[in-house]
Amino acid sequence: MGLVTPSDPVPVGQLGNVHFTGIGGAGMSGIARIMLARGITVSGTDSAASGLLDELAGAGALVHVGHAAEHLGDADTLVVSTAIRPDNPELAEARQRGLRVMHRAGALASLMLGYRGIAVAGTHGKTTTTSMITTVLLHCGAQPSYVIGGILAETGLGAAQGDGRFFVAEADESDGSFLMLAPDAAVVTSVEADHLDNYGTLAAVRAAFTAFAGRITAGGLLLACADDPGARALLAETGAGVTALSYGTADGASYRLRDIRPHGMRTDLTVTGGPGTVLADAGPVQLQLAVPGRHNALNAAAAFGLSVELGVSAADAVAGLAAYRGARRRLELKGEADGVQVIDSYAHHPTELAADLAAAREISGGAGWGGADGGAGRVIAVFQPHLFSRTRIFAAEFGAALGQADEAVVLDVYAAREDPEPGVTGRLVADAVPGGALFLPDKASVPAVIAGLAKPGDLVLTMGAGDITTLGPLIVAALRDRAGDR
Repeated sequence: MGLVTPSDPVPVGQLGNVHFTGIGGAGMSGIARIMLARGITVSGTDSAASGLLDELAGAGALVHVGHAAEHLGDADTLVVSTAIRPDNPELAEARQRGLRVMHRAGALASLMLGYRGIAVAGTHGKTTTTSMITTVLLHCGAQPSYVIGGILAETGLGAAQGDGRFFVAEADESDGSFLMLAPDAAVVTSVEADHLDNYGTLAAVRAAFTAFAGRITAGGLLLACADDPGARALLAETGAGVTALSYGTADGASYRLRDIRPHGMRTDLTVTGGPGTVLADAGPVQLQLAVPGRHNALNAAAAFGLSVELGVSAADAVAGLAAYRGARRRLELKGEADGVQVIDSYAHHPTELAADLAAAREISGGAGWGGADGGAGRVIAVFQPHLFSRTRIFAAEFGAALGQADEAVVLDVYAAREDPEPGVTGRLVADAVPGGALFLPDKASVPAVIAGLAKPGDLVLTMGAGDITTLGPLIVAALRDRAGDR
């Protein structure tokens, strides 16, 4: 894939007609939606039909399924993501014509010009934290514009143009393109080894985040997770005039979490503002969330701290977070049948698997869901590895994380943008699970297998960044059929 070379943003008024190659992607479709809202002529293509393409067409975009040079039409600017290969016919045609070719992040930076930009970066937790900040700003009447790498449950959208002065964006570090952004305020949730097919080493990942922290504008704010060593280290890397604050459970965190209390699919927690914060002289604040997990408590503390530092009242921030109903694929309940809950997760890094499995344990048994015998229900993990390179690099770590489940099922690798690697399959992960795991290369067989495995009181967690998300409703249907056969 390779790292992207940052460039200065181009004012939106200079882009002319804009064509998106890969317009159906989560980030690309959001940027296209906002351009349409601003009156820009937008066209785009994707490799397959989807609901997002239909929505964009309904909003006024000219969309095509399949890539071809003639689909560029009279475009002045082509927007691509790193997933677009150099031999794509639209990209080749744009270069031959001498059109402006922009990376997706460059287009996002152009949209953010003139707004008070808020960017959320980190190896984990970006989408949820961005969604929480957006929800708080929506509920306090700030009318933000936003681009999220997922669908906000409250609005049913991953992006929207608002009338307010804030622009909230999820900042993608995977290809280094987040270095095109220059936010006024930023959250960094974590800095861990990932995307090593691009960066090569953890040191290079850390250097990119240091550069990102250095792009916060003078007079701006960095809020970094004190519980994560990589994020915490950035606090000393901020530029002159940038306020550096932290959040987390660690001693000395500017916004410190205490008393995290899980209640099934809900979480309660307490946050206290320390020295240097706008809440330094206030007492503890109680937050109630309608989402589970310690990691979501951390995300909520980040959203709360950032919001109040930007001028939102503590009461409005509390109310906004209480109203947050999640983002799709972030521990999203897909249904319940025959006494079994089915939840879907986007987790695709070992740390994310471990966090979501810990949350699943709280939901299922530790916390009141309960098995058929009145005790804790089991957690059954169904994991689809994402990318051959990530599977090769982290197979052992994936296996260790899946060891937290009572039963683990591993699918084959979702290739996404990569070509297959000899010997790299989901079996590498399955073989690394302590006590073993079931390797199912045929995804279509999963619903029947789970229907034969799950017992009333169990929780099934589908996990991965690929098309495993389609399995949740099918598993629920198979469980429903099982109940009807008795």
